Amino acid sequence: MNLELLESFGQNYPEEFDGALDCASLAVTCDFNRRGSLLAVGCNDGRIVVWDFLTRGIAKIISAHVHPVCSVSWSRAGYKLVSVSTDNNVCIWDVLSGECDVKYRFPSPVMKVQFHPRNDKMFLVCPMRHPAVLVKVDNTENPHQIVPLDDEGESDVAWASFSRRGDGKSMRKSIRRLLLPDLKARKTLRRRAGHRMGSGGNSTSFLNKSFFLVNSADRVIRVYNSKDCLSAGKDGDLEPTQKLQDLVNKTMWKKCCFSGDGEYICAGSARQHSLYIWERSIGNLVKILHGTKGEMLLDVVWHPVRPILASISSGVVSVWSQNQVENWSAFAPDFKELDENVEYEERESEFDQEDEDKSVELSQEKREEDVEVDVITNEPVAAFCSSDEDDDSNTLLYLPISPEIEEPEEGWGPEGAPGEELSNKRSGDGKENSSPKKKRPKTLDVSLENAPTDEVHPLTSGRQKDKSGGQGKKGRNNSKGDSKKDRKKH
Repeated sequence: MNLELLESFGQNYPEEFDGALDCASLAVTCDFNRRGSLLAVGCNDGRIVVWDFLTRGIAKIISAHVHPVCSVSWSRAGYKLVSVSTDNNVCIWDVLSGECDVKYRFPSPVMKVQFHPRNDKMFLVCPMRHPAVLVKVDNTENPHQIVPLDDEGESDVAWASFSRRGDGKSMRKSIRRLLLPDLKARKTLRRRAGHRMGSGGNSTSFLNKSFFLVNSADRVIRVYNSKDCLSAGKDGDLEPTQKLQDLVNKTMWKKCCFSGDGEYICAGSARQHSLYIWERSIGNLVKILHGTKGEMLLDVVWHPVRPILASISSGVVSVWSQNQVENWSAFAPDFKELDENVEYEERESEFDQEDEDKSVELSQEKREEDVEVDVITNEPVAAFCSSDEDDDSNTLLYLPISPEIEEPEEGWGPEGAPGEELSNKRSGDGKENSSPKKKRPKTLDVSLENAPTDEVHPLTSGRQKDKSGGQGKKGRNNSKGDSKKDRKKH
């Protein structure tokens, strides 16, 4: 992937609708891998659909959970996926085999799960009405740690997220306090900073490079500088670098995220399928993307490299990108687009094997243009590299898919199996993990003190309300339709 060829000289944010990804199941949440080549979508029926984002086709379907998947996250290399469902189960999946490695059972509903950005043996869990939990897969003595808070009685943490390097987390509490624990302390987590901030309520926070944003219940998105936050200390006053809000409609935000380069901020409305895009350096609103009227937004993520957004509403993943205009002059500078046919008079020596009318100076210029281009050396992409990173060559970019042959011949295949059996086996393995022999995952119970065990996941409670409301509407519509039919008969 050459980012220099993808770089545009104009705006670097999506402008229009660019198709939809239908998973055949109702999509709930999604997440891009680190390179943006794969998109994992968690569905309402518990399946995880992995899309090849280059071809816009389904690469793999993992029968993950029985209940709806409410959060998914990729590991750094892309070989692992961590997911959580509304039945309080957190699972780590092997993407290539589609099998579950470890399964964690929590006593309370889990709102979000996130892999460590540098270590696939560590992930962060955000239980409902409980402090965030840091889970270490390979640590048998101390498998999980609770992130320390400012006060033991203040346990209503709304959200938590890793920083870009994974050495700290940002979390927003409903009691107007922002906490920044430090993960560099291996045995015990210590708090590095804590600040009073906006009004309370459900909120989200995501970190990107040296900035992070917080969405609070007062419908204001606050952008903070992490360096200023750490330098202010535990009880210092911290002012946001920017405050973003919808002054006209007073929109409440469902989810907010940074762009891949951190230059733009996207916020999805909680009332409708609308995406607001701000420029971070200036703070001005540059674009509003409107989906179908009447739809409710569930999730939105920004592509890590390109100006592409993926949003979920009504169970379908909508893709937003820039308008691609074909410009053939980039390939041939002397190319001219014609609106109508024009008579062309060719030169006498235009199609000769050797141009006799060509001057010597032009041929010399052509010799100077013949420069050898190195197509063998694989240079690292600057967007995925930093000074402290290791070799990133072992990354899962795409999933292998066997070709589908309509009428395979007998003896086709590595083991010489009959065509029908091989096609059935291939169709079963390509779409869904239907292998009869699956290894039993290692199941661990996570015990949390003072965890609310009687709470119901918001996704489940909201779905039950929609079902009851939908049945009532359906009944009214049917009665109207029946009455119209009766009138026609009479």
